[in-house]
Amino acid sequence: EASIKQLKFVPGATQMLLHITEEKQVQYEVRQAAAIQLKNICRECWVERVSYLGIPLPSIDGSTNPDGTPVKPTLLLDEDKSAVRTKLIECLLAEPDKSIRDLMAETVHCIAIHDFPDQWPGLLPVLLQAIQLNADPSQALRVHNALLAMRKVCKRYEYKSREQRGPLNQIVVLSFPLLLPLAQRLSGPNEHSLEAAMMLKQILKIFWSSTQFYLPNGNNGDGSASGVPSPALANPDALEPWFEVLKAVLTKPLPEASTGLEPKGQPISKEERNAWPWWKAKKWAAQIMTRLFSRYGIPNYAEDEVKEFAKYFSHNVAPSFLGPVCETLSLRPQGQFCTDRVVHLCLNFVDLAVELAPTYKLLKPHMDFLLYKVCFPAMCLTEEDVDEFENDPHEFVHKQNSPMADFYDPRMSAITLVTSAVRYRGQDTMQPLLGFLTEILQRYNAAPEGGKNHVEKDCALLMFGSLSEILLQKKKYAAELEGLMVSSVFPDFNSPVGFLRCRACWMVQRFSETPWSDDGTHLRNLIQLVLQRLSDPALPVQIEASKALRFLIEVEGADVTLLPVLPQILNEYFRIMNEIGNDEVVAALQVIIDTFGEHIEPHAIALVTQLADAFKNYVDAGEDDDDAAMAAAQCLECINTVLKGTCEHPELYKGMEPHLAPLVLQVLGNDGEYLEYVEFALDTLTFLT
Repeated sequence: EASIKQLKFVPGATQMLLHITEEKQVQYEVRQAAAIQLKNICRECWVERVSYLGIPLPSIDGSTNPDGTPVKPTLLLDEDKSAVRTKLIECLLAEPDKSIRDLMAETVHCIAIHDFPDQWPGLLPVLLQAIQLNADPSQALRVHNALLAMRKVCKRYEYKSREQRGPLNQIVVLSFPLLLPLAQRLSGPNEHSLEAAMMLKQILKIFWSSTQFYLPNGNNGDGSASGVPSPALANPDALEPWFEVLKAVLTKPLPEASTGLEPKGQPISKEERNAWPWWKAKKWAAQIMTRLFSRYGIPNYAEDEVKEFAKYFSHNVAPSFLGPVCETLSLRPQGQFCTDRVVHLCLNFVDLAVELAPTYKLLKPHMDFLLYKVCFPAMCLTEEDVDEFENDPHEFVHKQNSPMADFYDPRMSAITLVTSAVRYRGQDTMQPLLGFLTEILQRYNAAPEGGKNHVEKDCALLMFGSLSEILLQKKKYAAELEGLMVSSVFPDFNSPVGFLRCRACWMVQRFSETPWSDDGTHLRNLIQLVLQRLSDPALPVQIEASKALRFLIEVEGADVTLLPVLPQILNEYFRIMNEIGNDEVVAALQVIIDTFGEHIEPHAIALVTQLADAFKNYVDAGEDDDDAAMAAAQCLECINTVLKGTCEHPELYKGMEPHLAPLVLQVLGNDGEYLEYVEFALDTLTFLT
């Protein structure tokens, strides 16, 4: 491995690596290793790496000179670069193995960042020439790989400002006339091969990279992007054939393999289905539709220069997309398969459509179906969720609290759609929805112990909780929430079903502002129930209980119940924090410390000691544990809250310094390794000095 790393210093090494990579007689693992090293060398040694401020960066491997200064990366010779540019594309076009061609495509991307189009003017013509041969079945591999390379080049400009998109506009002008008829053929009813799906997927990804932020403009004579509106904006009908392709892809039937119908060979396992090219193509079609709707579907939100196009889109295109989207969402209720990602994107589309009058007019007759047959099942816990809750609680907590869930989880998009339906179309949806949920809860309460549907009840409470902000704002509903909590939530704190205990704690967070009509007994009972769940046998319940307590603390009269058991509460929080890194748990502890500041002083040194230990444990968890990293930052903020609360008693600081000084030194003295914590550490230092 050390020898391979030295190759970047050897003239001609990149050509040798490329030759090894393309040679089919060489052992596969060796070819793959050569492709990886070629990519790494091109990424590191093509041009001098500089920061955004123009300061040269050290080599990627962090090697240093004997005097400790960073080793300046060795750059490739011009003749090596020229040879790689010439040979790389030909090797990529002929490569059948997915892993190796993906590595080659990434190498193309690394080089294109610096050289396209000025130093690599021949790249686009070679790719277009290969794509032109798409009618010849024997050229399918070269066509696909050319599309893959073109997508990598387009991705180079995906996030560029309008003024810096000149080369991308040129790619669109030259390639779209070739790509559109190919996409139309591949999305037709007679194309069923995996090769067709793979090519279609790449074309849709090219379309995405070219259009997701701006519809391409023309170019000036010098190749820079012009300010002239794109043909699509000047003549919206020009994009209509592309819209037809998107609809054709999304509505293409994908039967089970057991039927023997085309396209054949749909996998059985969920993971393999998610990776199947036909489902991938549908995902990209749905993603493009949703992105176009979010940018152009609601004219009032559109930028001035695209107002006219947005009006055209909202009245003509968005309604035409609605049919394929709803048809896709009906697959699961009909007992057919659909990937989570496609469901998620289609629900996002419908969420946007609820707000827009032309699309809601079409949606209105189908809202019951969407809310009760699509959204409700999507929000229910699956068998895998329940199994994870019971057997892998750490992973369950991680998934439930993942900030990335908004971008892939159908449950989150279903919650958003339900909320939007009530917010924007409450006159049509609110009463029927509340009736539907109330009936589920009544049915659960009336059912014998062995006949209760726990998952259904959990989902009904999730829907109620998701609407909490709207329900609490309306007096006629707010008055009924007390009954909901007492009859359907309070009993679940002692349910034998772990995820219902967890949901009960979550409901407290959503409805902590419920107006109680009694003498305070309900609130005292609720606090006691939550306190008991801090030591629940199930970790997810402990997490939700610790988060719930922060909301109850702020309710008038809560301190009477909480202050006598404050030491025990603090101990429970630290026990949970030792079990798992969760920033919301630490944030809840911070609220407790802040609220009961004057009562915290006797525990201040112990608190700081525990928090400092927790911080060390969280940062030692490694860079890959995002939950622990966020919890670590929250620990430092919590420490500063303790210091702030005890600032009138500086004598306490002497007992804290032995624990805090090493922590501050660790953050400030590690060459920026803990950069994200520096601000908190400086605040700590300010208190101590």
